[in-house]
Amino acid sequence: MPVEGGSSSGSASAARHPKQKRKAHSLSIRRTNSTEERPPGILRGDMLEGQDSKLPLGLRNNLLDLFGQIEREFENLYIENLELRREIDSLNERLTGDGQAIEGGDPSKGALKAKASHSTSQLSQKLKTTYKASTSKIVSSFKATTGSRALCQLLKEYIGHRDGIWDLSVTRTQPVVLGTASADHSALLWSIETGKCLLRYAGHAGSVNSIKFHPTEQMALTASGDQTAHIWRYMVQLPAPQPPPDVSAPCDDDQDSSDREEGEVDGDGPSEVPTVRVATATLKSHQGVVIAADWLVGGRQVVTASWDRAANLYEVETSELVHTLTGHDQELTHCCTHPTQRLVVTSSRDTTFRLWDFRDPSIHSVNVFQGHTDTVTSAVFTVGDNVVSGSDDRTVKVWDLKNMRSPIATIRTDSAVNRISVSANQRIIALPHDNRQVRLFDMSGVRLARLPRSNRMVRRGRKRY
Repeated sequence: MPVEGGSSSGSASAARHPKQKRKAHSLSIRRTNSTEERPPGILRGDMLEGQDSKLPLGLRNNLLDLFGQIEREFENLYIENLELRREIDSLNERLTGDGQAIEGGDPSKGALKAKASHSTSQLSQKLKTTYKASTSKIVSSFKATTGSRALCQLLKEYIGHRDGIWDLSVTRTQPVVLGTASADHSALLWSIETGKCLLRYAGHAGSVNSIKFHPTEQMALTASGDQTAHIWRYMVQLPAPQPPPDVSAPCDDDQDSSDREEGEVDGDGPSEVPTVRVATATLKSHQGVVIAADWLVGGRQVVTASWDRAANLYEVETSELVHTLTGHDQELTHCCTHPTQRLVVTSSRDTTFRLWDFRDPSIHSVNVFQGHTDTVTSAVFTVGDNVVSGSDDRTVKVWDLKNMRSPIATIRTDSAVNRISVSANQRIIALPHDNRQVRLFDMSGVRLARLPRSNRMVRRGRKRY
């Protein structure tokens, strides 16, 4: 609805006079008329009060530019609002005059009222469109002037799976390889530098839902829809790095690798690499899909999470079941272990995640956290003392292990969040969304970048068994 001139000027006046009591180091911004030119000798930093501010001068100037743009946009809105108000008043006067003239029974009375009503509707729609367009300009101005976001570009594609990829992991020891778990019932190991497939594991009879590498040995742990988790050994030899292609040379093949048909692989694809079909150990105590598995610190025990609403703790050497962790009311969605302590976090469709403590060998304790309103799709530890949880309620929350009563940061998204990941060294959170977006945030919830979206359509509803 249009804003009355009096109320607008009142609010503008209130904005011009901030509270008198401020701390000496606080940042206050003087309002300047956008139509007046600044004196040539005055710098932007002089427009900000509080010269002892700890903000860098460049940041202060950037803030001044942003608020100047906002002020100009709202001034334009105010002027347009007054003009639209005058048009509405004029239309109301015409409508009143037409109504008086046709009291005598003019047969065109209905048509006039209908025309006036249609004009009012058009004007109201014009007002809404104007507000929406102006607001979009303000938001765009923020995006254009924010220079802190990183630019990401595609460096390498790993093409070889014939169905969706559920999980990936990187080895912690030499040789450093990438592992991927897929709905095509296989796990593949890749050379990160060349993108060449080095080995395939084909021991599962169902979808491979997760893959994790042993902290010190060449062993991998995979969880599957066949209700088992497998531990298997691998031996790979990294290929020699290839020189970068000559971009100046003409290329006969213009087909982009991202546009290939699903299932199309290169000549050195998985069909021509070594295949491991027998597991070193098979963990089979679950009665449902095993959705995730991870190594505890030291690599002597593993934990698995299942749709049977339980998580199991196993001895690696004997494959013996040590503990069954029960308490979740619905299917588990993920499990993760702390990198340096005997801690496990499990997440579930019951909107909770649980922290299990195995630091005391004689007993284990559990804490339940209800920080979300929908399925908790994953919860992971960071290198520090933090837990990051993501949910279908379109939020991601960062928690401090020393005080888990409330999150220290909340990231709100426009789509449900899938299995999240946190980098080990830079403490960057990667959020894959249902809308094919992958966004990067820091631990305080500040957005850093968005990865380029693939041209491929994501096929939803793939089964994990």
